[in-house]
Amino acid sequence: MNNKNTLIGFVLIAAILFGWMYFMTPSKEQLAEQQRIQDSIRRVRIEEMALDSLRQAERQRADAQLAALQTDTTLMSMDSIGLAQQKLNALRDRYGVFAGSAEGVEQFVTIENKLQRLTFTNKGGFLKQVELKEYKTYDSLPLISFDPETALFDLSFFAGNRIVNTSQFFFQPYLNGRPYAGGDMTVAEGDSIVFSQRLLTDNPNKYIEFAFTIHDDNYMLDFDIRTVGLKDVIANNADYMTIDWAVDLLKQEKSTDRFADESVYYRSLNDKDVDHLVVNKDSEQTVTNKLKWVSFKQRFFCNVIVAKEGFDNGKMAMQTRRSNNPRYYKSMSANVEVPYNVNAETNLVPMSLYFGPNRFKTLRSYGLGLQDQINLGSFFLIRWINYGVIAVFNWLSQYGWNYGIVILILTIIIKTLLFPLAFKSYKSSAITRVLKPEMDAINAKYPKEEDAMKKQQAVMNLQRQAGVSPASGCLPALLQFPILIAIFRFFPASIELRQQPFLWADDLSTYDAIVTFPKILGMDHLSLFTILMTITTLIYTYVNNKQMDYSSNPQMKPMKWMMYLMPIMFFAIFNNYSAGLSYYYMLVNIITFIQMFIFRRMIDEDKVRATIEENKKKPQKKSNFQKRLEEVQKQQAKLQQQQRKR
Repeated sequence: MNNKNTLIGFVLIAAILFGWMYFMTPSKEQLAEQQRIQDSIRRVRIEEMALDSLRQAERQRADAQLAALQTDTTLMSMDSIGLAQQKLNALRDRYGVFAGSAEGVEQFVTIENKLQRLTFTNKGGFLKQVELKEYKTYDSLPLISFDPETALFDLSFFAGNRIVNTSQFFFQPYLNGRPYAGGDMTVAEGDSIVFSQRLLTDNPNKYIEFAFTIHDDNYMLDFDIRTVGLKDVIANNADYMTIDWAVDLLKQEKSTDRFADESVYYRSLNDKDVDHLVVNKDSEQTVTNKLKWVSFKQRFFCNVIVAKEGFDNGKMAMQTRRSNNPRYYKSMSANVEVPYNVNAETNLVPMSLYFGPNRFKTLRSYGLGLQDQINLGSFFLIRWINYGVIAVFNWLSQYGWNYGIVILILTIIIKTLLFPLAFKSYKSSAITRVLKPEMDAINAKYPKEEDAMKKQQAVMNLQRQAGVSPASGCLPALLQFPILIAIFRFFPASIELRQQPFLWADDLSTYDAIVTFPKILGMDHLSLFTILMTITTLIYTYVNNKQMDYSSNPQMKPMKWMMYLMPIMFFAIFNNYSAGLSYYYMLVNIITFIQMFIFRRMIDEDKVRATIEENKKKPQKKSNFQKRLEEVQKQQAKLQQQQRKR
């Protein structure tokens, strides 16, 4: 019989495998379509490689010509005018009408408002450095948004059968539309400054302009790209220009964990959802949808470029590589296209730039969905709970209290709201304890496995007579679980806790190490709040297990030891997390102890026993669910009897 069953099993498995292979094998039409797509992709790649080779050869030829002009000693005998003319001709051969802007000396202009110190460079016409004045790094250094030595912003397009990259040229500075001689500036209160840089051609009326509008009290600055008079310069078949933006992010925090969520985030123009690359892993992605914005996000800060009319064909990437900067953390890049009208004398691409904190209220104020970068939970219920938590947290924060006190009051408010559920759960446990003698009697009456259905039915009858719902104990705990998960996401993402001290912890957003040591099993420190959380959890587990009876169900005995093991496991996880999170869970345990003391005073088990006896005397009406369940149990019992007879 066993051999027969084994043979049948093998036949069924083989049939399933062959069936799967048959249905999953593509048809001839599908194979032809796949081949056509692959051929198209191959042709596009070959064309791109050929074009890249052509561009590279052109650049190498021009570079060689320039190098020859600069190194050939025979030119020293020529007059300076002839040498300059030949050099200019070489520059024109390589850069066309932009040749006059190909050489220069890099200069910087710093503009400050209340929140930022922005340093612009004339080489490439973009931002060289952004400092956030209200924040410091974990070791008290100025907080710089990205590595200024490796940052790249490049606008590229075809002009005169060559690719023009704006990052190679020197721009001319302008202030409020007039040439600017240089010098640092500060934005006056209530005012704004329009600082622009122009990439000039050999005709001063034809140029590309990067215009920045800096406001006095705003992390967001307007950024417009304008082309003027380039109708006969840019290729007449070019309907777009390409923006390449890449930065090396610097380490700002003492520690990172899996809640840091550093990645490239982006939002489509017609889609309310915010997507991102794979977190904490090198990855890249191409998006064909029109994009509203792209963000290079760290745990508490982000660099965002916003297109008021949308980006096309975005390609984003994130990687970790070797760097000479000891503070290097991660590299992020975006390649997007912006529309260009070849028939217009002037083209304008309106954009915005955000360099600032991942503060929920600040990001939400722009109405762009930037706040969705803050991971408050993927499930909608968890997010909405956190929206409420954020509202209460911000309300408490406005009083200027220490954030340790704010967390304490927030915990009390949450536990007060959950008090009815906790009371119902405790009451259900008390009723279970009162019913224990009768439950033991039922277990003794039906000790055999084949009587499991009878035992279950007897237990349900007892619970119905006592007026107890089977879900009355687990449902309150289940309703509290989303709040537990929401808080688990809230604290690691709260920039409000960053560098906020409380008691021995100097920063509630990271771990509060009291002991450090060489790394052992991935751990190099001990966090005191996490230790206290673990101790209070073990005490709570001990008290809770005292009220549980595992002797009546031997299968539940391993669960008892698992309950003690879990806090130890959580310690290894939480040890590197936010001290504010461990502090919150420690407070939850302490308040739970107080609630249990109150519940014991409120619930008299003798009165509960008397109430149960009264309920037993009353006629019990079965619910439709109980009727259906009993009917199913009867059918199963009948089926078991028939199988025994066979």
